[in-house]
Amino acid sequence: MANQYEFTPEDLQEIEDIKSKFPEVMPATLPTLWVAQRRFGHVEPDVQELVANTLGLPFSHVHGVATFYTQYYKEKKGKYVLDVCTTTSCQLCGGYDMLHYLEKKLGIKKGETTDDGLFSIQSVECLGACGYAPMMQITNDIYVNNLTEEKLDEVIKSLKAGKMPEFESVGMPQHTERS
Repeated sequence: MANQYEFTPEDLQEIEDIKSKFPEVMPATLPTLWVAQRRFGHVEPDVQELVANTLGLPFSHVHGVATFYTQYYKEKKGKYVLDVCTTTSCQLCGGYDMLHYLEKKLGIKKGETTDDGLFSIQSVECLGACGYAPMMQITNDIYVNNLTEEKLDEVIKSLKAGKMPEFESVGMPQHTERS
């Protein structure tokens, strides 16, 4: 069966630009998988095969890279993937409460996608922002800090309207000199 996925000429040019940055083609695997995920919304095995063929690499290598990193979606997901951190810091600050609130609000469980294809929910490991827990990341891009039910309501409303939340700058505590 022929692969149903094809890169656009623009994608192929971007991949050539990526390849030109490395002395060998293998290191181009990760950024090329990002090109593929941006184009198709996932890197399921047929997409991994396209990446392997485009780079002239073994499928086993591309598959190993794609399956090692959680940021690559190995199956079709919703337009917006809501990654809720449930690791210790976020867990202690209500990460599971936020996950369950999203599940109830959207009528799906973690690992599922809404019938309209708009949202997928995932429970993920540390997003690296423990000081702003509980945390959520939207489609490997925007972080939403200090989650509350009200904040989640606003985010879902915004995403349904096709608007990604604004970047939220969070200041770090300032150290003061002691005398």
